[in-house]
Amino acid sequence: MADSADPAVLRTRDETDPAVAVLSLNRPAKYNALTVELKEALLPAVDEVAGDDSVRAVVITGSGKAFCVGQDLGEHAANLERDATTAFDTVREHYNPLVRSVTGMPKPVIAAVNGPCVGAGLGLALAADLRIAAEGTTFSTAFTGIGLTADTGLSASLAHAVGVARATELLLCGDTFTADDARNWGLVRDVVPAAEVLDTALVLARRLAAGPTAAYAEVKAAVRFGAVNEMPAVLEHEADAQARLATTRDHRAAVADFLAKKTPTFEGR
Repeated sequence: MADSADPAVLRTRDETDPAVAVLSLNRPAKYNALTVELKEALLPAVDEVAGDDSVRAVVITGSGKAFCVGQDLGEHAANLERDATTAFDTVREHYNPLVRSVTGMPKPVIAAVNGPCVGAGLGLALAADLRIAAEGTTFSTAFTGIGLTADTGLSASLAHAVGVARATELLLCGDTFTADDARNWGLVRDVVPAAEVLDTALVLARRLAAGPTAAYAEVKAAVRFGAVNEMPAVLEHEADAQARLATTRDHRAAVADFLAKKTPTFEGR
């Protein structure tokens, strides 16, 4: 259950720039551990901002002192007791659609990692395009500690972020690592005081919200495609993407502005 009568996910807009949507996991007393209730609130919230043309950048964060410590193990234990053969239906029903929605969102997504980020919480953070972490934040894959392998796409996203060797080590050993480690490995863009993590993410989100949204969508798709395909296919994918962007208002206007020695402005279309 969410804490008291509060919604499991808070949906807000940035007061400075309403083109930035903020989704906050809202089980602070449980460090935003993922229950069915929270997952079933988060997925439609992500889908909503993904399909809203007035939203041009998204920030995902946690309420309280944690970003997300992964699956709620109390709920999971009850599911195992009830029927172990269906206890992991949540992976296909909730985690997989959630990761697909975040990674496939045609606009930038920033994770404001305000505290502990573990297991499926780490998978959610890595599904975002960019991450800002609070000083003192700890991260862990945690799965093997309870006899499991990764979910929420971590098998791929972690390997793509830090390389196969380090990803294998982090998944096998489950060692805790710090925000500074994450920055040094390229997992996070910046590490800031905890009181500044959301504001720092919002500043970055505002910058991206003012940019060429269609181009950002193509960049996201191109990176995902390029990570798993051979160069000839990548080149064709890039050529197709450039042809699509040639018809956008943002590209044509930006070229005209460049030639006129003006700073381009983007409308996201």
